[in-house]
Amino acid sequence: MKAQLPPNVTIRHDFKPGDIDFLASLHGTLYANDCGWDKSFESYVAGPLSEFASSRTGRERIWLVEMNSRIAGSIAIVRSSEEAAQLRWFLLHPDLRGRGIGRYLIGDALKFCREQHYPSVFLWTEVSLVAAAHLYKSVGFHLTKEKRHEQWGMLVTEQRYDLAL
Repeated sequence: MKAQLPPNVTIRHDFKPGDIDFLASLHGTLYANDCGWDKSFESYVAGPLSEFASSRTGRERIWLVEMNSRIAGSIAIVRSSEEAAQLRWFLLHPDLRGRGIGRYLIGDALKFCREQHYPSVFLWTEVSLVAAAHLYKSVGFHLTKEKRHEQWGMLVTEQRYDLAL
């Protein structure tokens, strides 16, 4: 499914200077507003994202969504092992939600996983992200694990979803 992107929205796969900080900041800001998570969530995103940007392989990809030439979302496929990919950093600015862009991003990410011959893909999310979980389930992911702990300034329930490809 190809999303009908508004004329001011583009998707690219390569990082430009400033993207890592901006994307980590966007995650931190949006999740603070939406979920009440503290500044430690931004660090949780920034470290692995920076490592990914400097060492990604051909079996890994990021989709950077730009609106009016500013990053407004992302999704990435990260190699976890030869047998499994991890879907990470899935986020859309509220102005882009509800337009099919998230569904398009997940579809393209799963297509990429199949092209790279990953037998499976997994992701971690948080129980309060109900719309995201609905989207994951609609493309075939299944909840496989939950863990509750103190993180990002509050008690959270992380959930792992898996999909055999």
